[in-house]
Amino acid sequence: MSRWVSTHSFTLKKTGSYYLTHITVAALVAYAVTGDWLAAVTLSLLEPTVQAVVYFFHERLWQRAGVRPRTAVAVRMARAGG
Repeated sequence: MSRWVSTHSFTLKKTGSYYLTHITVAALVAYAVTGDWLAAVTLSLLEPTVQAVVYFFHERLWQRAGVRPRTAVAVRMARAGG
């Protein structure tokens, strides 16, 4: 687990930052709608928690897509100038 955390530390830090920002915004919006801080905090913790987990895996997929080796077709097209 420690190796996994160190391997993905940047994405985990970015996810944590996104999570805190999302909770803050969600709490303010929920308070504006409900007028109740307890309900606002409760509502703001549920959705951003799920979103943070999804966001982490979303980032991993995009990173993987960005370093994907070029396909043989892409190499042929690049050599052909198009």
